[in-house]
Amino acid sequence: MENQRVAIIGLGRIGSAFLKNMLSRKGRGVELVGVAESNPTPGRQLAIDAGLTLLSLEQIVALGDRVDVLFDLTGIPTVRRELREQLSARGNQHTVIASETIARLIWTMTTDDELPVIAGRSTGY
Repeated sequence: MENQRVAIIGLGRIGSAFLKNMLSRKGRGVELVGVAESNPTPGRQLAIDAGLTLLSLEQIVALGDRVDVLFDLTGIPTVRRELREQLSARGNQHTVIASETIARLIWTMTTDDELPVIAGRSTGY
C-alpha cells in the first residue's frame, strides 16, 4: 500500500487530538510530512516530541505534490482561502485540502474517543 503523505495546519484542540490519533496509527499507510502551528499549544509540543517537522503555512505549500492531503484544522476561513490561493498560484492540482469535516469523518472511523467540539466554529469547506 502506498503511503498517503499528510500535513496538518492548526494544532489547537482539534488539531492536537487529530495529530495524537494519527501518531497512534503510524505505519498504517499515513506519513506525516509536516505540521504548522505558531502558537505554543499542546499539539505543537506533541509534534516536536514526535520529531515532526514544524513548518510555516508557506513551507507546507512549497512541498507541492509531496503532500497528498493537507488538513486545515485552524477553523479560520481566511487560512483555508489562502491555502487554496497559494496552491493554485503554484499550479498544485495534486494536494487536497481537507477541512475539519473530513477530519471528523476520519476520526469516527479510527477511534471511539470524542473529538473536541468548539462552539461556533465553522467546519465547512
